[in-house]
Amino acid sequence: MSANVETNVRPDPDQVLVDIANYVCDYQITSNEAYQTARNCLIDTLGCGLLALRFPECTKHLGPIVPGTVVPHGVRVPGTQLLLDPVKAAWDIGALIRWLDYNDTWLAAEWGHPSDNLGGILAVADYLSQKNISEGKAPLTMKDVLTYMIKAHEIQGVLALENSYNRVGLDHVVLVKVASTAVITHMLGGTKEQVIDAVSQAWVDGQSLRTYRHAPNAGSRKSWAAGDATSRAVRLAMITMTGEMGYPGVLSAPGWGFYDVLFKGREFEFTQPYESYVMENILFKISYPAEFHAQTAVECAYKLHQQVKHRLDDIDKIVLTTHESAIRIISKQGQLNNPADRDHCLQYMVAVPLVFGHLIAEHYEDGVAADPRIDALREKMHVEEDKRYSQDYLDADKRSIANAIQIFFKDGTSTDKIEVEYPVGHRRRREEGIPLLEQKFKNNLATRFPAKQSTTIFELCQDQQQLEKLPVSEFMSLFYI
Repeated sequence: MSANVETNVRPDPDQVLVDIANYVCDYQITSNEAYQTARNCLIDTLGCGLLALRFPECTKHLGPIVPGTVVPHGVRVPGTQLLLDPVKAAWDIGALIRWLDYNDTWLAAEWGHPSDNLGGILAVADYLSQKNISEGKAPLTMKDVLTYMIKAHEIQGVLALENSYNRVGLDHVVLVKVASTAVITHMLGGTKEQVIDAVSQAWVDGQSLRTYRHAPNAGSRKSWAAGDATSRAVRLAMITMTGEMGYPGVLSAPGWGFYDVLFKGREFEFTQPYESYVMENILFKISYPAEFHAQTAVECAYKLHQQVKHRLDDIDKIVLTTHESAIRIISKQGQLNNPADRDHCLQYMVAVPLVFGHLIAEHYEDGVAADPRIDALREKMHVEEDKRYSQDYLDADKRSIANAIQIFFKDGTSTDKIEVEYPVGHRRRREEGIPLLEQKFKNNLATRFPAKQSTTIFELCQDQQQLEKLPVSEFMSLFYI
């Protein structure tokens, strides 16, 4: 046999694919904490989507690809009158969820927002529930949705624990696509083999570059990229359910697989199995619509506001002490060109609460950004790394996201160094954070619905057992205008 002829023996599926499929199809979630947290994640995620409906740059993307398209069992897009096919509905719900950078976060070797998967999960669950009812079958319940949320969170989060996609230039939405594809294929009735096939399709796709998240190209695609990923997952799952084949060596194939082509020849590393760890430890963005590495920095700035608000012109320098990941992705100097650029700038997110005493989504818009005090403060900022912060950020028992700020004045005086290691949305601050998260949901409901409807939705979502028993189609009808 010639040495130049490849041996055409189809391999067994990569173990990564098998492990994901085994987890999705076989693992039983038994953690009450995971289900309680998933309920809080659900309400927070939907609330973020409702708030995004106030921004025309977001809403211009919503609706059917071909105007006037009518589909059977159309999926409701929360807070709107839209009825869409599940692929486009997943795109729209996912874009709403992510638009304001206000939904939950996972920080490890890779970063990301596991609730992005809700776009596909909720769209398919609503579609299947309506279809099942029309055929005389039982609809999916909201407990099914919470279960798939827990599993999607876990897949995305465990894949991110030890494996940094950003260091090879890939965006974390690849993990949204993989996680959503796995659970949605199972939702559609897929076997373990079909889940493997569908997930292989997600890996074989060309993956998104991080270009749109970083200077000097940061832009609004970062606000719809996850919606695009979870929507693509719905499409891949549906393709697989027609009997389309998969690619078992998608990761490991020499020369042509993901590892060699896109991961510098390295295989993924894992330190724990898939269970419910990620949902139990998820980070909620409660106080500020800000990139998560800056959450504690914004809290520090808020604490300093009263001391400095009348002395802004007297400031000589501002020292921001942070961790390596924050320096790598959100520390910026120079002109900021759009809201997406600003909400990924550590210095901007600190300057705004120093000036105004708070930070809301509208502060990223051009009108506020034109305030000369913001850029004047940015120019006085010095960013430095604390090695302990960087170590504790990666410590599995801590997962801190520490920042500190100290302000020095021209007369030689200074403020105390204000340090916050864990944001309000961290598991270590759950008792403090959940009442604030619930209030955030109330406020977001009020931006879209009358008081009676808001109260009905809020009270339902407070009752774990009642919510879990509710058919998805009935739940979604509550959010339909």
